[in-house]
Amino acid sequence: MNDAADRATALRAYADETAGCTRCPLAVTRTQVVFGSGNPDADLLFVGEAPGFHEDQNGVPFVGQAGKLLDKLLAGIGLERSDIFIANVLKCRPPSNRDPLAEEIESCAPHLFRQSELIQPRLVATLGNFATKLLSGKPVGITRVHGQEQAVSLGGNSVVLYPLYHPAAALYTPSLLKLLEEDFARIPALIERSAVATAAREQRAVAPSAVPHSELATTPAPAVGQDTVQLGLF
Repeated sequence: MNDAADRATALRAYADETAGCTRCPLAVTRTQVVFGSGNPDADLLFVGEAPGFHEDQNGVPFVGQAGKLLDKLLAGIGLERSDIFIANVLKCRPPSNRDPLAEEIESCAPHLFRQSELIQPRLVATLGNFATKLLSGKPVGITRVHGQEQAVSLGGNSVVLYPLYHPAAALYTPSLLKLLEEDFARIPALIERSAVATAAREQRAVAPSAVPHSELATTPAPAVGQDTVQLGLF
């Protein structure tokens, strides 16, 4: 899906489809599904844990105190909400803001994967443990991996995963704010770097068709031991 307008239309349709989701028991306790919000053509997708009280009431992710800090961190790198898309691992608020249960994550994760497939971001920034562990496929906690980008496949697309502390953690533990600001400061360069890598992959994918057949037939294969280009983001 290459056209931004088509992407926005498809995302709205999927939001309407998920509004009545009953895949897990949270459908009984929620006020509404908090699908996500932002730019459907965003290069940057933020993924949090789950809606809280204010999000459940408003239907928009990150509208409480953690959301205000997120807005401040975005402004610090020249971005605002209209530039990005924000979603959560869970689309419904767990009672009393408890941690998500494994069965709830399993039921809701396909919604997140579909969102990523439609948005096609270049960089996915996970906020906190639950989002990081789900999307990295590894049990390593955020304390060990924050600020360390890695290449993953999400929603059928190759993206850069960038784990970050959850803004709420910085509110409760002020010493983490400095680390969060430092990790945020790298985001613009990571987006640019991902864009360059994507363009290079696309160029390699179409390059053979641009070479005359006669040249393809006479081009020698690399000899054993000859240096070859290593494909990858980093």
